[in-house]
This record gives sequence, structure tokens and C-alpha cells, in this order.
Amino acid sequence: MTETSPKPGAAEKRQMKAAARLYAVQALFQMEAAGQTVDKVAREFESFRFGAVYDEDEMAEGDPDLFRQIVEEAVNWQAKIDQMTDRALVAKWPIERIDPVLRALFRAAGAELVASATPPKVVINEFVDVARAFFPEGKEPKFVNAVLDHMAREAKPEAF
Repeated sequence: MTETSPKPGAAEKRQMKAAARLYAVQALFQMEAAGQTVDKVAREFESFRFGAVYDEDEMAEGDPDLFRQIVEEAVNWQAKIDQMTDRALVAKWPIERIDPVLRALFRAAGAELVASATPPKVVINEFVDVARAFFPEGKEPKFVNAVLDHMAREAKPEAF
């Protein structure tokens, strides 16, 4: 968005936040898979993915502040988030054994649950939608909903 662009409306802000969450999951996945730093991945996403056009498909414009906040907090709070995720999973399936996309999703959602004022139910709904984007045909969105509900109740019990 340029300085001459009009301020985004409520619907556009929601879309930008949704895109930022999706990009945060992708960035966390990329950081783990390629061993890259927060700064390197964040700069790449902000420079080349937000609003980019690939083969006539335009990528959504993400909220860069929310994107950075999620990615940085996921890294800062990773140990706590992973422990919360482990407690939400069955004993024989620790976080290291789950799909790396789901692991990135749980870390991104956990960052919002632990370090933001966003209501837990909003975080859960938003990241279930992200799960649907990655797994449109699978059972993963229901699994994500259950795990995030458990994590949210641990992170912010006062909200329930």
C-alpha cells in the first residue's frame, strides 16, 4: 500500500490480517526448513510476497506489522508455545512428530495467544481458516481447532 492509497476499510483490514497470518505460517515453515533467520525471512516476505503477482495470480497484501509481530513472537516464545502444543497433543505425538506446516501454524497461533491482546476465539477461528488454506480436503482444520482450543485455555483461561 502506498502513501497515496486510501486507508483500508474494515473488510480490507481483515483480509490483510488473514494474509499476514498465512504468510507468518509460511515464514515459520521456511525458517525451520531452511534454517533462516527471522530478519532474512521477514524481509523476503515483505519485499517479494506481499501483493506480488505470479503467473497472473496476485498474492494478497498482508499486514506487515502483524506479520512481523507473529513471526518474532513465535521465535521469542517458541519453547513455551511448543510445550503448550505438546500438552495439547497425545503423549505419543510430540510436536516434533507432526507435519511441519502444522508445527509452524501452532507456533504462529501460539504467538498470538501468548503475546497479543487478540481474543483467543478470534485467533482460533483465524488459524483454522489458515489450516483450511493449507489442507482444504483433510481433517487437519478440526485437529487444529482442538489443539488451539486447548492451548488457548492454557494461555488465557480468563477468556473462557
